[in-house]
Amino acid sequence: MYRSHTNGELRLSHINKEVTLSGWVQKVRDKGFMIWVDLRDRYGITQLMLDTDRTDTAVLETAKTLGREFVIQIKGTVIERQSKNPNIPTGEIEILVSELTILNEAKTPPFTIEDKTDGGEELRMQYRYLDIRRNPVKNALIFRSKVAQEVRNFLSNEEFIEVETPYLIKSTPEGARDFVVPSRMNEGQFYALPQSPQTFKQLLMIGGMDKYFQIVKCFRDEDLRADRQPEFTQIDCEMAFVEQEDILNVFEGLTRHLLKEINGVEVEKFPRMLYDDAMRLYGNDKPDIRFGMEFGHLNEVSQHKEFGVFNNAELVIGIAVPGGNTYTRKEIDTIIKWVKRPQVGALGMIYSRCNDDGSFKSSVDKFYDHEDLAKWAKVTGAKPGDLVCVLSGDTNKVRAQLSALRMELAERLGLRKPNEFAPLWVIDFPLLELDEETGHYHAMHHPFTSPKPGQLELLETNPGDVKANAYDLVLNGNEIGGGSIRIHDKQIQATMLKHLGFSDEEAKAQFGFLMDAFEYGAPPHGGLAFGLDRLVAILGGQETIRDFIAFPKNNSGRDVMIDAPAPIDDDQLTALSLKLNLKS
Repeated sequence: MYRSHTNGELRLSHINKEVTLSGWVQKVRDKGFMIWVDLRDRYGITQLMLDTDRTDTAVLETAKTLGREFVIQIKGTVIERQSKNPNIPTGEIEILVSELTILNEAKTPPFTIEDKTDGGEELRMQYRYLDIRRNPVKNALIFRSKVAQEVRNFLSNEEFIEVETPYLIKSTPEGARDFVVPSRMNEGQFYALPQSPQTFKQLLMIGGMDKYFQIVKCFRDEDLRADRQPEFTQIDCEMAFVEQEDILNVFEGLTRHLLKEINGVEVEKFPRMLYDDAMRLYGNDKPDIRFGMEFGHLNEVSQHKEFGVFNNAELVIGIAVPGGNTYTRKEIDTIIKWVKRPQVGALGMIYSRCNDDGSFKSSVDKFYDHEDLAKWAKVTGAKPGDLVCVLSGDTNKVRAQLSALRMELAERLGLRKPNEFAPLWVIDFPLLELDEETGHYHAMHHPFTSPKPGQLELLETNPGDVKANAYDLVLNGNEIGGGSIRIHDKQIQATMLKHLGFSDEEAKAQFGFLMDAFEYGAPPHGGLAFGLDRLVAILGGQETIRDFIAFPKNNSGRDVMIDAPAPIDDDQLTALSLKLNLKS
């Protein structure tokens, strides 16, 4: 038996008990006549004690050879600790060691295995198995496990059936780029790794499974960022014989359950916002509604003077920054510099101070008087002591720019509090999105999304006006889930694919299996998928998903620990009928 107890378990109630413990050496303090060792495992830390009066000499000598991260087993007696440590659960006891066995020696780690480490991110990713020993990473993975378990508990109680779908599937031209897998047995042909189990879960509805879920890996070959990895995990769900309201109710319930069980937070309200309103008031389709700063539209109150920047703009919009009038000119210049960064792309920013005495002072006083600036304050909801920040330009660009500024200022003002949770449904998305480069429409979600009832005929005349029977669940400014009511009629699906540019032959080649299935009694159905990585991070008070993934990739999509991706040898290439020389 390697251990009778864990290193986080023993208390004063165990005094005089003989125990066996195993784990990693966190720290050794050798005073010559007395040695203390902090022994760590997943459950906590227990202090070991050896001294010249009570410990066998051979055991004492072995203890003197210990280094950090040695794996050891000890036997000993639980005694009361003289100098107690209130910062750890086992801080009132220690173990008087009688036997000590080194199970494995360890090299000195390249960084300290402590909560605050001296290792940089790339180094810690290279030695991820060591990083996992640190409490922040270990606890993040335990937290993720707890969230996944609560998801399974809730959905199982709602009579969802967990079904696994294939990882080796057919490549389709929709969405992001696929990761492809060559087939050795089918020369010149390829599988794709799934971007989502979309078509399979629809087929399960046709198969009568009624309520399906799966916690599933998905893959997208796209550029990375803090909340995106080439492989990610979805809570994938589908239901038959449902309308949009049924789905929203179920997954409001799941979100409430998670917030209560994981965070101890009761959330009653799940407001709903039209996509068009989200873009108009916040400049993006996943607004953070924990704070205000809604957009004020200033065209009518700003385009009547000789200020060409505003007069020539398609849209003039502003936000009221609470308490922003305390910013110095230097601080405002820093904000202007921030919005002019290439990542944001604004040409500049106009501002107006709302003074406590009711007067205004702006960066364009030459063109606008007190009455004008008072209207700016009214439209943006600014109060005395606030600062009005104004951007102008093309509608889509300036909305995105002001949205970025709103989030940045909220961060600086401490308004994005990680322990506050504000869910929001965004509904009635456009069905199609225009690609400005090609002039062609593509599906905003995917080609199986149903248009809102009564809007199908608009596909022929005004495709950009058609609304989708689609919805996203937003939490604290992050999209955590999205879905739609699906098309379940073969003819409607064929019409949709035609408007997306598929010929009849292409539609049959890509989606013929699904179209054929529709002819055998497809029920009305719809679903939703949560991004588990992002959901876990937000519930854990973070927005970066990497620490909640056991073995993440870096920003280049590489696993620096196992050095992947990597070349393969010529024999493998030949077996796969690939003639590329990947080593050159």
